[in-house]
Amino acid sequence: MKLGTTLRPHGARMAVAVAAVGLLTAGVATPASGQVPVERSVAAGAENAVPKGAAPVTAVAGVPLSPSASDATRAIAAADPRAVEATANLCGAGYNLQHAEQLPDSRRLGTIFTYQKNVEPFSSCAIFDNNTGVAKYMKLKLCPNNLSKPCDVDEGNFSQYAGPVRVTDGWCAKVNAIMKNTKTSTTALIDRQFLITCN
Repeated sequence: MKLGTTLRPHGARMAVAVAAVGLLTAGVATPASGQVPVERSVAAGAENAVPKGAAPVTAVAGVPLSPSASDATRAIAAADPRAVEATANLCGAGYNLQHAEQLPDSRRLGTIFTYQKNVEPFSSCAIFDNNTGVAKYMKLKLCPNNLSKPCDVDEGNFSQYAGPVRVTDGWCAKVNAIMKNTKTSTTALIDRQFLITCN
């Protein structure tokens, strides 16, 4: 992974190097010269990371989890805390992890993370992590529940991640995540749409 080699449409969206290095734990990207490779957890068995009957996890790597985060989200977060920390740093302070999902399935070509700020104006933020280790066409779209407000979109050829995308009044926001080999590919590797759970 080399910071600055992937052109981003919004320069302000680039995170500090520490956050980007943390994304190494979420995929199979190769560290840039001078970076130390980070051991990553095996997230394929994430569903077994939180024992049944255990007290619910309330934070991972210092990142608070939303009370409405699913057991699957908690398991993914527990299996890969460095990815949770890195993506939370991209969104910024004050967000709780709301949803984490391996896409399209346990093959984990990508991982979607959504965060919510549970104070006025209830903002939502999403990151779509590329776990393939090579650049893919990615599109991440986040739309507020209020249809009169605009969606936030990030798309392009990314080797690390798409996003962050943010909306205010983000309760029950709609997320669209697409990954293809190229923008003109007729088959999507990932095509996921869902609504962020309302707290």
